[in-house]
Amino acid sequence: SFDLARPLYLEGRAANVAWRNPHVEFDLELPADMKLPADLAQRAVPAQSASVDGPGLLKAAQLPTRKDRRWHIELAPLTRLQAWQVPEIKAGDAVQVLGFTFTGEKGDAVLRAEYVWVGGKAYGLRSSPA
Repeated sequence: SFDLARPLYLEGRAANVAWRNPHVEFDLELPADMKLPADLAQRAVPAQSASVDGPGLLKAAQLPTRKDRRWHIELAPLTRLQAWQVPEIKAGDAVQVLGFTFTGEKGDAVLRAEYVWVGGKAYGLRSSPA
């Protein structure tokens, strides 16, 4: 039920972090004036074992049309985050994510992340590092 043709970009501060399996999740508090970063389409993304068109996703990224200031973010399973060596996200940390929400942005403000940026570094989440 996620709209895989419409990648969304979100950034903000993490809250209510659950760093555990079956997947890591947290709430993301968005700034009032969120914009797409000017360099987003040119950012390097890491190679993954699955075939993912990271550059294509970055170029197609959009902001959500809904105006929720808090989104629930679902990351990969903890074991995959450990394989990527993603630093543990804590409440208050600045985080950027690119991923997918429900078709038509209906229902809850939930984003399943494909990429996450923590401390300025990008991590892929669909599969293991290549």
